Amino acid sequence: MQTLISFDVAGDFGFFRKPDTNDGIQLSYNLIHKPSVLGILGAIAGLAGYRQAGVWPQYYECLKHLRIGIEPLGEHERGNFGKVVITYTNTVGYANDRSNLIVRESTLLNPGYRLYLLLDTDNPLEAQLLEYIQTGKAVYLPYFGKNECPLYWSVDDVKTYEYSDFKPESGFKIRTAFVKNKRAAAAQRKAEGAFARILEPGSFAYFEEIPIGFWEELHQYDMAEVAYSNWMLSPNTDLEGLYEVVHHGDRFIIQLF
Repeated sequence: MQTLISFDVAGDFGFFRKPDTNDGIQLSYNLIHKPSVLGILGAIAGLAGYRQAGVWPQYYECLKHLRIGIEPLGEHERGNFGKVVITYTNTVGYANDRSNLIVRESTLLNPGYRLYLLLDTDNPLEAQLLEYIQTGKAVYLPYFGKNECPLYWSVDDVKTYEYSDFKPESGFKIRTAFVKNKRAAAAQRKAEGAFARILEPGSFAYFEEIPIGFWEELHQYDMAEVAYSNWMLSPNTDLEGLYEVVHHGDRFIIQLF
């Protein structure tokens, strides 16, 4: 049985390190990405993490098939969270060569996200994960990117939805961040066709390239262009994984990927 839920996670700080930045200052993704969400779910369920180089962790092997949606919450400016540069000394031996390593990280302030999950409750692991989320349990401490950035959630914010596949017939908005497929991205660059939008006063769009999984052969992130916007999108917008969801009369569109 497929069950669609959401729960709201928040913390004082977050750091989702970009692997292509290392010299001078380390930068963070603004939106939480799918590999990090899977790590959070794995910590809640008590699944093992990275233990051996070249071997995928237990949480990834067990949960990589899950479809998720991400909606920024809390103190953000149109999807963009505030940041502060934190400087500290890394004194562990392997990080230093005759001197201490000075680390500077651009860290997110008060990040928060609503995470949507489509769970199969006939699967014992996913049924247990649902129970733990609904009752506020976690086997290991979940965090935003690194263990110095713990997160929390309230069982009062866990929601269950009615849902159905969504096929647009008129203009629509998407509440979550959404992944643009290659055809949609190409059409946007040409300013025609598959990513046409209807602009309104006060409209905004935030774009970021984030990991949506792993390129397993190379043990690297699988990257995709993601948008978060209040644009009214035209019905010929070419997007996958759209669902219409309902909760206590509130009806809206999300994307799961």
